Amino acid sequence: MAQCVQSVQEFIQDSFVPLVATLCSEEAERLTRKNNLSFAELVKPFCRLTSEVHMRDPNNQLHIIKNLKIAVNNIITHPPQPGAIRKLLNDVVSVSQPAEGLVANVITAGDYDLNISDRSVKASVPWYNNWKETLMELNTSTFYSATTPWFENYRECFLQSMPASDHEFLNHYVACMLVVSSSEPEPVEQFLKLSQEQHRIQHSSEYLYPKWFIPNTLKYYVLLHDVSTGEEQRADSIYEEMKQRYGTQGCYLLKINSRVSNRGTDEQIPDPWSQYLQKNSIQNQDYYEDCPYTVISNKSSDHLISDGLDGEIKDGLPNNFKTHPLQLDHPSGSLDSTDYTKAATSLQDSKKSNSGMPHGACLTLTDHDRIRQFIQEFTFRGLLPHIEKTIRQLNDQLISRKGLSRSLFSATKKWFSGSKVPEKSINELKNTSGLLYPPEAPELQIRKMADLCFLVQHYELAYSCYHTAKKDFLNDQAMLYAAGALEMAAVSAFLQPGAPRPYPAHYMETAIQTYRDICKNMVLAERCVLLSAEILKSQGKYSEAAALLIRLTSEDSDLRSALLLEQAAHCFINMKSPMVRKFAFHMILAGHRFSKAGQRKHALRCYCQAMQVYKGKGWSLAEDHINFTIGRQSFTLRQLDNAVSAFRHILINDSKQSPAQQGAFLREYLYVYKNVTQLSPDGPLPQLPLPYINSSATRVFFGHDRRPAEGEKQAATHVSLDQEYDSESSQQWKELEEQVVSVVHKGVIPSNFQPTQFCLNHCSDNSKFPLAVIEEPITVEVSFRNPLKVPLLLTDLSLLWKFQPKDFNTKHEGETKELGMCDGAMIGTEAIAEFLINSEETKVARLKLFPHQTGELHILGVVYDLGTVQGAVTLDGIDPSVGLQTGKFVSNGLSVRGRQDLEIQGPRLNNTKEEKTSIKYGPDRRLDPIITEEMPLLEVFFINFPTGLLCGEIRKAYVEFVNVSKCPLTALKVVSKHPEFFTFGGNTAVLTPLSPSASENCSAYKTVVTDPTSVRTALLSSASSVDFGVGPGGQPEVINVPLPDAVLLPGASVQLPMWLRGPDEEGVHEINFLFYYESIKRHSKMCHRVLRHTAVICTSRSLHIRATVCRSNALEDEEGRGGNMLVFVDVENINTSESGVKEFHVVQVSSNSKHWKLQKSVSISEDKDTKLASREKAKLCFKAVRCKNSEENYTFADIVFGNEQIISSASPCADFFFQSLSTEFKRTHVQSHTHASQRARKQSFDETVRLIQRCSEVDLNIVVLWKAYVVEDNKQLILEGQHHVALNTVGKEAFSFPQKQELPEMVLLKFFRPENTPVPARPTPEQLSNLIKTSLHYPESFSHSFHQKSLCLVPVTLLLSNCSQAVVDVMIDLRHKTSPEALEIHGSFTWLGQTQYKLQLKSQEVCSLQLKACFVHTGVYNLGTPRVFAKLVDQVTLFEASQQNSMPALIIINNI
Repeated sequence: MAQCVQSVQEFIQDSFVPLVATLCSEEAERLTRKNNLSFAELVKPFCRLTSEVHMRDPNNQLHIIKNLKIAVNNIITHPPQPGAIRKLLNDVVSVSQPAEGLVANVITAGDYDLNISDRSVKASVPWYNNWKETLMELNTSTFYSATTPWFENYRECFLQSMPASDHEFLNHYVACMLVVSSSEPEPVEQFLKLSQEQHRIQHSSEYLYPKWFIPNTLKYYVLLHDVSTGEEQRADSIYEEMKQRYGTQGCYLLKINSRVSNRGTDEQIPDPWSQYLQKNSIQNQDYYEDCPYTVISNKSSDHLISDGLDGEIKDGLPNNFKTHPLQLDHPSGSLDSTDYTKAATSLQDSKKSNSGMPHGACLTLTDHDRIRQFIQEFTFRGLLPHIEKTIRQLNDQLISRKGLSRSLFSATKKWFSGSKVPEKSINELKNTSGLLYPPEAPELQIRKMADLCFLVQHYELAYSCYHTAKKDFLNDQAMLYAAGALEMAAVSAFLQPGAPRPYPAHYMETAIQTYRDICKNMVLAERCVLLSAEILKSQGKYSEAAALLIRLTSEDSDLRSALLLEQAAHCFINMKSPMVRKFAFHMILAGHRFSKAGQRKHALRCYCQAMQVYKGKGWSLAEDHINFTIGRQSFTLRQLDNAVSAFRHILINDSKQSPAQQGAFLREYLYVYKNVTQLSPDGPLPQLPLPYINSSATRVFFGHDRRPAEGEKQAATHVSLDQEYDSESSQQWKELEEQVVSVVHKGVIPSNFQPTQFCLNHCSDNSKFPLAVIEEPITVEVSFRNPLKVPLLLTDLSLLWKFQPKDFNTKHEGETKELGMCDGAMIGTEAIAEFLINSEETKVARLKLFPHQTGELHILGVVYDLGTVQGAVTLDGIDPSVGLQTGKFVSNGLSVRGRQDLEIQGPRLNNTKEEKTSIKYGPDRRLDPIITEEMPLLEVFFINFPTGLLCGEIRKAYVEFVNVSKCPLTALKVVSKHPEFFTFGGNTAVLTPLSPSASENCSAYKTVVTDPTSVRTALLSSASSVDFGVGPGGQPEVINVPLPDAVLLPGASVQLPMWLRGPDEEGVHEINFLFYYESIKRHSKMCHRVLRHTAVICTSRSLHIRATVCRSNALEDEEGRGGNMLVFVDVENINTSESGVKEFHVVQVSSNSKHWKLQKSVSISEDKDTKLASREKAKLCFKAVRCKNSEENYTFADIVFGNEQIISSASPCADFFFQSLSTEFKRTHVQSHTHASQRARKQSFDETVRLIQRCSEVDLNIVVLWKAYVVEDNKQLILEGQHHVALNTVGKEAFSFPQKQELPEMVLLKFFRPENTPVPARPTPEQLSNLIKTSLHYPESFSHSFHQKSLCLVPVTLLLSNCSQAVVDVMIDLRHKTSPEALEIHGSFTWLGQTQYKLQLKSQEVCSLQLKACFVHTGVYNLGTPRVFAKLVDQVTLFEASQQNSMPALIIINNI
């Protein structure tokens, strides 16, 4: 049970006190009414004695009475109605609520801190977030008591309203005060009248109420004197007369009203009546007369106490009342004559009325002392002597009637020493509860004596008498009497000082069972339970107390059951090992019974206290039930906010309820919520709990939706919300944009540069305010999730925003517009009329805003009407799991308007040490765009754009640029990571091409019909790389789009040709184009705009080209210089005919170089055309010679194999050639930077090496142009293409696309740093062999007559050509090597004449030496034996290497 203010001893003593009746004359009642009190109320605060009282027991032993209290009540002559008592108890409980600010009402039980005060409502329900903090504030020690004042008030009222029964005398009147005013004409006669009236009430058969203890009731005569108006001398004289008539111990003069009523209010007199009258205001007649009170509507009145109560209650009325105040059908005839049944206002009103009319207004502190002295005198001189005398008389009667030789008191030991009569079990006893004893029966006299002893705290003697009476009653099988004796015997045994015997709990058990089962008297059984439970609790037997309380719960009284269940719950929590879950379970049961009893506030409190235990334990169904009940009770009590919060809690948890139950919860929530919004229709929109919004998944898209393709036109892919975010791709786009911005700003990226982001999500960089353009839509994609198993219908769904207009060109700022949903002039808002989310579905809604002014926009959240679909479980036989289609559902009409905020947490910061050691989050500004001034808007369409190409295939397409805005655009550029894929044509190209349809079947190349005589001979032309946008200082990736006049006006469109070349590698290629453009006007916020396009091209294999270049030994230079080279080109068809390619024709081979050019084709076969079927290979050989032109321009030499020459120096052939060169430019540029520092240290040495290296370098590029014949849909198509091969080194193979590098073999790891001492770069033998070119000229066969002359001399010319740009010292050694292998190779011949020559060759000089070879017999000889050594003249270090001929110089010597 809960802790009580009183101890159990005080509680029992105050529950059974001597009762004193009062009868007042009308004049005396009028005097007390000046103080807004009746006489009984006047003396009530002073009825507890402040000092000990002494009396003698029948054995003349002194007995001390401590803390004695008496009860003074008005006489009421009619019995109360059971219904009125039920209503009285109901009202007592309903007005007694937890007091505000109770601190000591927290129980710490195990791991739980349970708040049992008024704050428990706040601390347990879900809407009170900081309940733990509240508990921690309160919980300053380990244990707190929990008080339940409503239970104590109920218990006190219940015990006071107990009817006076014939089987016990505890609430029978012992004495009667007769009160008369001194101002009456004949006070003594008035006393006589009152005395006769009391005698008539007690002894006349007309009155059954009230009950009196003994026939000779003590009458005490009180003369009431009003000091302020009465004559004191007259009062004294009357009092003297009274003393002579009634004796000094039978009368008293009480002087009151000393205070003049019109005195100033500066004198503060305490009001000791308020605590009694407020506590018992519902029970007091004066409360019914003067003070309104709360009437709780009770629909379950049939379940309240319905026991047949006979007898009276203690609180009485003045003697002019003949009815009981609890009589429902009779109005109270008070002075005020206010019908108490009409009072239906709240308790606050009653407090106001009480405070408005103070009690004891005419009394001073002296009067207070006089009243206190009066009660003392009455008790000492009147009441206690009367009781002592009565006990003696009863004792003497019992001794004489029983014939005992000694008093009961002395015989106690014998009765308890042994020879106990075995008590019959309760089941053996007959139902004799109806047996009645006559008033003079000795058994009743024993009971009467026991009750008197109990009232004056003589518990030992009382126990003896109860025990004796119990035996007699059991013998007579008078079960009602026996149960009463057992009950009081147990209480007396407990209250005996020194505890001579243990508390006989079995007595109480038997009494309760008898009252309940045999006598059918639940009121007496309830009294037993209340007393016994309090005793057991004081002994720490909480388990037994709880069992006792639970046993008395029944269906006949919901209020009693609720209170007892609540106390049982407190017993469980107060055990040594607290049973917290039992506490919670029984609090739920108590709350249910409170609800049935109409006690809604108490029901709500019980459920809230139980919620503290069930919350957060995963018992979702229990939580749902409790929250649902809390919501219902709060709604009934008009605590609408609490009701909404409780229902919200049911909906936001992952519910395990059935769909039907969830639907019911949702409808209940909507209904409650609607009531809340109706109370304050103009208030702010509250937050709705459903559906869930995944704020971090919110995406924001700036701009118009992408236009679909129209026929052959294919719109640029750009960005849309349907595309998945790819961080790698996003980084690529950012790099492209930075690249083009850097080019525009001459290599520097501006400090205020902000990469364009069209779509913002949780992966994008949202640290800066995004930029949106006026009149262009902003689309916000919100991700909704329906956690319920029933569909949700959102109607009129739109965005909630805040806008601050700003003109970014001026300093003035406009005022902020909050939530301007209806202000369409600034921001247009698009609403979705109906948005259905099926059960447990995640669905996105795309909501648009249309800004019409510049400024700062803040998107706050979404606003919508939340409703359900009619028949949410099944709709026209459709299973909701299948999903309902938008527009095909019917709302059930119940919907509420609310909002949900989009609160996005930014990324966690992790840069500085402070950020790493703490948890800090950066901003996320994706919902706070800045609306900038008008900007141009470009749309791009591709016409005849292919999806599949052969590797190297050239295809002509067209691009259409459209300006769909209202301002012109300029500076249009396109940037791509693959500039070699496309070209718009060089400066020499025709800027106004034919339309796409006109050029459909024409060649993509610029062609000229050739003269048949010029076949296989080079046709020359030249071009500058600057014409094609390629140069060593430029950015080949950034390409200017050649717009006419460089401006695209609003609404204008232009079509430009675009040549495409299939990438050299087969497979699927994603090629990103970024179109960059600017406005004519400069803007402060947005400087440029971009448009993205991703082209997906699938390439299939075509030709594979490999080429080598070697020096020619022929001396056919026009100038006699040996600068000729041979170029070998291998062309292989590696197409597998999957794409329908029949065969390839090599139609032309062109060269492009600043230094070399192809001169003619060295015919290998007589075929004019070179055809290649699948897997066939062709070998072509060409002669290359040096150019004469300047260093600036490239020389293009075309060797045509067909009838048409493709002009390779024009677009698009030259474009793709120069773009393929750009990668070489970049590569050499990087290398030159890498080694710059090393070159500075060893300048001279490196220059030498470089000169030698350049001898073996050749800067010759070969372009192979081809046609492919493809059969597709029974049509033959001719495809064109070109491959590039860059020849850089003599003798080294080059390929049309890079060979795949083989992975190096695994090597051991080396765990040391190599020293940085650079090894001097030495030329390789290959490079040195190319320094000097040698050539032997001799007859292939020589005839000689060895018979005539034994030595044959043959003249041989040795040509030496300096290939370098420097002067070279050459040494020729003609001596043979002496090794036997050399002799075998060279044969036996010798060189005649000088064996060693030293020459100096100038740059590009050719020198000839005339030699003679001597042979001695016929045979085939190799003349290639001269060894040539060379070094640069100005170099100190000598580089010398052997010169070996690449081919043997064979001569045949014939004999004639």
